[in-house]
Amino acid sequence: MNLTRALGSVGGLTLASRVLGLVRDSLFVRFVGAGFASDAFLVAFRLPNMFRALFAEGAFSAAFIPMFNRKVSDKDGPGLAAGVSFAEDALSVLLPVLIVMTIIVEIFAWPVTLALSGKFNGITNDQFAFAVELSRYTFPYLLFISLVSLLGGILNSLHKFWVNAAAPILLNLTLIAALLLFHNHDPLVTARNQAIAVSVSGVLQLLWLGQACWSSGVKLRLKLPRLNPDVKQLMALIWPAAAGAGAVQINLVVSTALAASLLAHGSVTYIYTADRVNQLPLGLIGIGLGTVLLPLISRQLSAGQEREAMESQNRGMELALLLTLPATVALVLCGGPIVAALFEHGKFGAQDTYFTAQALSAFSIGLPSYILVKVLTPGYYARADTKTPVRYAMISMGANLILNLAFIVPLKHMGPPLATALASTLNVFMLYRTLRRRGHFEPDRRLRHRAWRLAVAALAMGGILWLLQDLLTPYTHGDWVVRTGAMLVLVATGCVVYAIATFVLGAFTRDDLTFLRRKRAV
Repeated sequence: MNLTRALGSVGGLTLASRVLGLVRDSLFVRFVGAGFASDAFLVAFRLPNMFRALFAEGAFSAAFIPMFNRKVSDKDGPGLAAGVSFAEDALSVLLPVLIVMTIIVEIFAWPVTLALSGKFNGITNDQFAFAVELSRYTFPYLLFISLVSLLGGILNSLHKFWVNAAAPILLNLTLIAALLLFHNHDPLVTARNQAIAVSVSGVLQLLWLGQACWSSGVKLRLKLPRLNPDVKQLMALIWPAAAGAGAVQINLVVSTALAASLLAHGSVTYIYTADRVNQLPLGLIGIGLGTVLLPLISRQLSAGQEREAMESQNRGMELALLLTLPATVALVLCGGPIVAALFEHGKFGAQDTYFTAQALSAFSIGLPSYILVKVLTPGYYARADTKTPVRYAMISMGANLILNLAFIVPLKHMGPPLATALASTLNVFMLYRTLRRRGHFEPDRRLRHRAWRLAVAALAMGGILWLLQDLLTPYTHGDWVVRTGAMLVLVATGCVVYAIATFVLGAFTRDDLTFLRRKRAV
């Protein structure tokens, strides 16, 4: 399996999903604005969105895929049939747990919403009751997206990455349709319709993945729940992996709760909107790399190919740095015009743009660490070690809470994003150090040669964009054609300058282009 090609497939579809997500968010702030209605929906959406990241992009895949691959690759066993039987056993236990969990959360929606929001800042009981209502509409999404993660893990193990990567597109299309067809002059009504659309999208994603599995010859049957040894091992791996893979998401929940309870209305929306822009490169690079690397490394280790597994992680880290460093510099330096072009219209004004851009700069400082977590954790999960990542994740979450409390009053809406970025950086440092100590990762000569050159090239690009953004800022407030043109000029200039700088500095060579052309032709 070619890492670059697989990343392109997954990353391209994830990028499409993220772009549609930006369209969705742009329409949302246009119709709802930045105030209580938007904050209430975003708090209600935070919990299912966190579970999507934990399960669909994290914990379940981290535990399930290596075990499924070992079943399928066992030369003395029945191959795919053994993997399907294992998936059926997992489904038989997972489904009842999810149903019970959904019922419990629906019943106790009031305290759950309170925990996520701190009852917001200065709202009435009726307003809080509305926030609880929205949470009840979004909670069923947890059930559907968890089942989607099971089916997606099977398809990823069968190298059908694109099907699972395309599923989140359905979420964004559903929410966009709800905004265009059912928006109302009352922001509360529009927010309610969005909450209902979240759960509808979960049903559509489940149908999409189910049909794909059926077409691939994987037809899961419902069995009576049995806690056999394989299921027990799976359950033992899931919970620590959830905390390990979801440190960033859990940190965001903490940040959202603190912002809702301590800051003015609109702060949750500033933080969420900034995070959505920050998620664009994270979706393209980090999730794609994590999705591809885990099954690849687990298969290589199952075959005793330690050297090949080390090579895969080195190339994964190289790709992460190549694509992440310029995105980081661009978002930190040019957040203002980017946010203005994407969101400043309708009920989202210039002050909202300014505050969101500040939050975006703080978030983006941690962009390399958010993505490197996706590169480093497969080195643990592929070896069935979920305890070490969870230990480091817990340390990271503790640091995030302390930094949040320290930053939120003086830095306001910039405090939680900056705390999240620094906590994630701490997590990466610990993951990297331990892999090196165990001999499971060693930066090779090529990675060491290129890493610092990529950083210099990104800074050179940032200098040009810093000079260019003042010329482009007036065009970020025009109609959609003018806004799009301004963003295309900004992005194209950055890409050209970065490409030239990488070639001049030797961070990317002509041999690399020849290699990629050959791989694409294979």
